[in-house]
Amino acid sequence: MPTFTIPVGVVIERKPSASPWADYVWYAHAVLAEPSTAAPGTSLGKVDEAELFYLGTAELQAHTFETANYRDNFMSGSPRLWVVLRPQGELMPELVTVTCDPTEGEGLSETGWDIVNTVPMPEPIQAALAIFIEEHHVDRAVYKRKRDRADPEALARGLKGPDRDRAMRAAKLQGGGNEQT
Repeated sequence: MPTFTIPVGVVIERKPSASPWADYVWYAHAVLAEPSTAAPGTSLGKVDEAELFYLGTAELQAHTFETANYRDNFMSGSPRLWVVLRPQGELMPELVTVTCDPTEGEGLSETGWDIVNTVPMPEPIQAALAIFIEEHHVDRAVYKRKRDRADPEALARGLKGPDRDRAMRAAKLQGGGNEQT
């Protein structure tokens, strides 16, 4: 199964926190279309109150069976990448992953512990991903399973006495069942 893999660089920012329990807060700032030669943890300077750091390299992967999700990302008008960071106490956060799949990004945000931010998708990644989608997308029909019809007498078979009689009357009112006593 073909996959699309691009190494990307991740830039994060550290901002002062308004909380009395933390000195600062980490956010994803940008994803670079090509990894930097800078060492992970290198300070890149300040922008307003935020200090930027190069966090490191990640592999952005796309799979042929998820092309519909990637298309949805493009259709939003502002394609995004989801960056997942794992807090390390007072240290710089750990880079967990970068994804272009909105469904995966949403699922990764449900852990409650990791930091999940979206950043704009750089143009070179958009161009490469668009080609991948064009080459590998296949429209798939949505399959909705139909439930089996309920058997009202199935519940009554194990009942005794007045409960069984009540269940049998209910089944008869619904138009089903043989009346056997």
